[in-house]
Amino acid sequence: MIATLEMLLKEAEEENKAVGSFTCPDMETVMGTIKAAEELHSNIIIQIAEGRLAHTPLNMIGPLMVQAAKDSRVEIAVHFDHGLTLEGVQDAISFGFSSIMFDGSRYDIAKNIAYTNEAARIAREHGVSVEAEIGTIGGKEATDKVEKISYTDVGEAVDFVSKVDIDALAVAIGNAHGHYRGVPHLNFEHLEKLHRAIGKPLVLHGGSGISDADFRRCINLGIRKINIATASLDAQTEYARRYLAGEGEKNWYDLNDAMVQGVYENVKHCIKVFNNREEL
Repeated sequence: MIATLEMLLKEAEEENKAVGSFTCPDMETVMGTIKAAEELHSNIIIQIAEGRLAHTPLNMIGPLMVQAAKDSRVEIAVHFDHGLTLEGVQDAISFGFSSIMFDGSRYDIAKNIAYTNEAARIAREHGVSVEAEIGTIGGKEATDKVEKISYTDVGEAVDFVSKVDIDALAVAIGNAHGHYRGVPHLNFEHLEKLHRAIGKPLVLHGGSGISDADFRRCINLGIRKINIATASLDAQTEYARRYLAGEGEKNWYDLNDAMVQGVYENVKHCIKVFNNREEL
C-alpha cells in the first residue's frame, strides 16, 4: 500500500521510532527491502536519488517501485531522494511517487527557500509529501562530488522552516553519505538543540556505518527518518560475491536470490533498530 511520508512520520513520532528509508536502485533491492518490511510488519520508505539516475533511469525503476509499494502488505512511501531539479521532482510525481526531497543545500539560504517552496507547490498539487535539507551532509549522494560536512545552523534552520512548506528536514550533525573513514562522530548535543528549536520531524542521511546505539540515541533526540543506501548495496554485493566464489555451476536465478537475501538481511536488522524497542 502506498503511503505518504507525512503519514509515516506521524506514526514514527507517536511511537518514538524512525522510519527506515532504503535506497532501491534495482529489482533485487526492492524485493529484499519489502520482504524484510513485510516479515516485520513495519512500514517503510523506498527511495532513489536524482544523482543516481545515470545508473538507474527513473522511467524504469520508478514504475517498478510504485507498483511494488502498491502490492505490499505494509504501507510504503515511494520517495524521490535528493531532488536537484524541479524537472526531476515533476518526473517522480508523474510516476506516482508519494514523497519528494528537494535538496537546495548547495544554494544560499534565500535560493534554498525559493526553490524548496516551488518544489513544494508542485508536490502539494498532487498530495505529495516534502522533505528539505539545510547544512551540508558529507560524502557523495546528491551528486558525484564529495561534499564536506557543514553543521546545520540552528538559527538558520528555524528561519528556514518558518518560510518553507515541508514535512521533514534533513540535518547535518556530523553524518555523511557512503563509507565513513573510521568511527562516525555525531554531535548529539547539536541534534538536541535542533530538535528543540525546529519543531519538525528530523531526517538522518548517511546512516550506513552508524552504530545501533547511536541510531537509537538519534531517535530519542528527534530523528524520525533514517536513510540507508550503502549498507544495503554492500550487503547485496557481498552476498553476490559469496555465491560466485562458491563451488558448483552458477546461474542468474540463484545469483538473484543471493542478492535479494543480502539486502533483506541488512534491512531487517535496520528496521529492528529503528523501531527503537528493547528486543533486537
